[in-house]
Amino acid sequence: CIKMDLLHSNGVLIIQHLQRDYRAYQDFLNFMSHVGDPRNIFSIYFPLCFQLNQVVGTKMIWVAVIGDWFNLIFKWILFGHRPYWWVQETMIYPNQSSPCLEQFPITCETGPGSPSGHAMGSSCVWYVMVTAALSYTVRWKDKSAVTLHRLTWSFLWSIFWIIQISVCISRVFIATHFPHQVVLGVFAGILVAEAFEHTPAIQTASLRMYIKTNLFLFIFALGFYLSLKLLDIDLLWSVPKAKKWCANPDWINIDTTPFAGLVRNLGALFGLGLGINSEMFITSCKGKNSCKISFRILCIAASLATLQLYNFIKIPTHTEYLFYILSFCKSAAMPLTVVALVPYCVHSLMRTTEKKLD
Repeated sequence: CIKMDLLHSNGVLIIQHLQRDYRAYQDFLNFMSHVGDPRNIFSIYFPLCFQLNQVVGTKMIWVAVIGDWFNLIFKWILFGHRPYWWVQETMIYPNQSSPCLEQFPITCETGPGSPSGHAMGSSCVWYVMVTAALSYTVRWKDKSAVTLHRLTWSFLWSIFWIIQISVCISRVFIATHFPHQVVLGVFAGILVAEAFEHTPAIQTASLRMYIKTNLFLFIFALGFYLSLKLLDIDLLWSVPKAKKWCANPDWINIDTTPFAGLVRNLGALFGLGLGINSEMFITSCKGKNSCKISFRILCIAASLATLQLYNFIKIPTHTEYLFYILSFCKSAAMPLTVVALVPYCVHSLMRTTEKKLD
């Protein structure tokens, strides 16, 4: 406990330093925190990757979902505090002179803090994208191509680490994580992504396999929660702390609770399985139009535009169970739209146009 308090207190000093000396970069750091938001995986990164390369897009969803599931389990095991409430409750500061940490609208996450979900989600997704890009250049054999591959390797991994460091600094800056929590998140995300580099079976998974995986993830998480609850261990201990110490009650969002993230990820995985095993996907993404650049560009544009409309759908939060059900449905609809609905509509439109030209 003494070592952890020392780690936390040193982390608070780093946060104070960042908030004091990096004030000019506040907008950029807030932006980078949004870049690392796991929800962007489904609404931005996935549509781009899937329409360019279905193998990479599919792997991205699996990595994001399994990575976030592990993140939830680790959070429940590690009981990590967040800086914005820890400084208010710790007894290590003399005469109750706790440091003053500034809070922001995105500070008041309600789940435990270790490891960082933003850092973990960002690292695993960008790891998938970088390794996928490098897999094309590694096949080059002649001397000039090898040199180009090395330059590309250096450039892409530099971009990777610049983004991860920026996301980590942003999460520490807004006082929602201690430095050791974001570092743990980055390396945990890389490990999960690397594990899926050697799991080709996900590319041929049937709908039944998707459903079985969903059920396993849900039952394990729920069973883990209920088992510890029987032992009088409350895994939702962080929610009251967040509500008590958040500077503005309006900044508390049910979407940041542990079960909200679980439901969101299970919905996304189910939607992907439903889409990939649908007739619409086979007709459009496996047809002759799928190789055309115009088809892919139209699918990317239409997918991104359609998914932004989902942001206008506000799920009611007055009933918790209703929120979880509707959140699951909304999350399932997003990959289903990208994988099946949009490509099928674009395919039908292009086929109609071709017939008219004939």
